[in-house]
Amino acid sequence: MATDNATAVFEFLLIGISNYPKWKVTFFTLVLITYLSTLFGNGLIIFLIYIDPHLHTPMYFFLTNLSFLDLCYGTNSMPQALVHCFSTHPYLSYRRCLTQMSVSLVLATAECLLLAVMAYDRMIAISNPLRYSMIMNGPVCVWLVATSWGASLVLTAMLIISLPLHFCGANVINHFVCEILSLLELACSDTSLNELMILTTGIFTLLLPFGFVLLSYIRIATTVLRIRSVRGRLKAFSTCGSHLTVVIIFYGAAISMYMKPQSKSSPDQNKFISVLYGALTPMLNPLIYSLRNKDVKGAMRKIMAKRT
Repeated sequence: MATDNATAVFEFLLIGISNYPKWKVTFFTLVLITYLSTLFGNGLIIFLIYIDPHLHTPMYFFLTNLSFLDLCYGTNSMPQALVHCFSTHPYLSYRRCLTQMSVSLVLATAECLLLAVMAYDRMIAISNPLRYSMIMNGPVCVWLVATSWGASLVLTAMLIISLPLHFCGANVINHFVCEILSLLELACSDTSLNELMILTTGIFTLLLPFGFVLLSYIRIATTVLRIRSVRGRLKAFSTCGSHLTVVIIFYGAAISMYMKPQSKSSPDQNKFISVLYGALTPMLNPLIYSLRNKDVKGAMRKIMAKRT
């Protein structure tokens, strides 16, 4: 019966904020500010790390990759959300929808893995500083980042290839962008295999990296407690606390969406949860990880001094 009703869909209607017309102006303003902040903050970090030789270290190498991911992630979704906010016909072709979804999955998966790599880097730097330069050498850093990108490409390809090609006459996606769970809701065929693959992928890209990040920060905390200076301990805990806050927002929002039975999920709830990891964390990451850092502040002062 479902097969008989299956039709080829060539474009999708993205509902976005249409269900809440009174919030359109507010939503547009918030997304615009978030996107501009994301562009400025992450672009500034990449620029500063590139021009300052003192920032050519493993930590800032990972931060450069994180900023690049956040730039691409924000650009993949937020401009479209802004354009569609006041559009009377916010349609997206099937190919553009599939492309956007694939890019988002690759970038989000790579960021999940990269955050775990960055936590490992900080753990080694704090708990084993004498061997840090030997453990986290150039080839190792490149290999860790390349593995994160490679694994994200493979896992995304597995999810995209298994997607259903036909939908039951419906082409309405209750989301701001093309998102895999929202797309599966339109499928005619049984999506149990797709949901199982999403759950399995989520274990390796969400639960395991998040658990590793938490364990790394526990190890960092035990090392910090040995610091004799009270001021030094407070500063270290302040830094770790802000890092963990952003990490918990990112992983927590994604886990709450992808690691639960889809029968219990709410489309309206999911699309607003996605704003946390799709828009908020790309804006916060440069502020939390870099712009509060004394080395980055020093690089900014040098540039300002040269221009003056």
